[in-house]
Amino acid sequence: MAVPVFMNWSGGKDSALALYALLHDARYEVVHLLTSVNAHYQRVSMHGVRVALLEAQARRIGLPLTQLELPAAPDMAEYEHRMQAALAPLVAQGIRHAAFGDIFLADLRAYREQQLAGMGITALFPLWQRPGVEILRDFLALGFQAVVVCVNEQYLDQSFCGRLLDESFLRDLPDGVDPCGENGEYHSFVFNAPYFSAPIAFARGEIVRRTYPAPAGAGEAAFWYCDLLPAAE
Repeated sequence: MAVPVFMNWSGGKDSALALYALLHDARYEVVHLLTSVNAHYQRVSMHGVRVALLEAQARRIGLPLTQLELPAAPDMAEYEHRMQAALAPLVAQGIRHAAFGDIFLADLRAYREQQLAGMGITALFPLWQRPGVEILRDFLALGFQAVVVCVNEQYLDQSFCGRLLDESFLRDLPDGVDPCGENGEYHSFVFNAPYFSAPIAFARGEIVRRTYPAPAGAGEAAFWYCDLLPAAE
């Protein structure tokens, strides 16, 4: 029998392609989506995408969605407490595997594995250590479509925010920027996928700059966000 899995769904390209891999792997059955959201702003954590668009993705995939609601700036203890509370019902349903779209950040993988092991959950990483250019080109060749919704100003300027994720985007990336944005260079929103029942219609809204305290008190980190406005369904 296929092993039930819940997908840690960010709404971006890596989680979307990881889900594709699992849907085509007879060993697993993806039965649930889990997404972290900013409870105050009702947007996907880090990506800044409106919850209405996240919910539109879940409807088109046809899977139930759990939203892990977090305060605007949770500390690790608060994050871990809320994560355990969100996972408890899934564990109670017999789900013992969790999938992620991580590619090569070994410390992040180790953290996820350690935290989940305490609840008897095994972590899966379908894209692990695949070359970034290969991943992005597979993503495009399979018919996925995405728009860039957030860029880290340390790596990319405002002009990259709001662009379609396509070959021209890949060609324009500066040297040293990971093609998949694995170091947090950019985030995306998938609006069409081979397993969507239909594409998601949206309009681009304003592009805004936001600053946040950098880790270890090292000044500020600046990000550009492109607001996406849901179209009526």
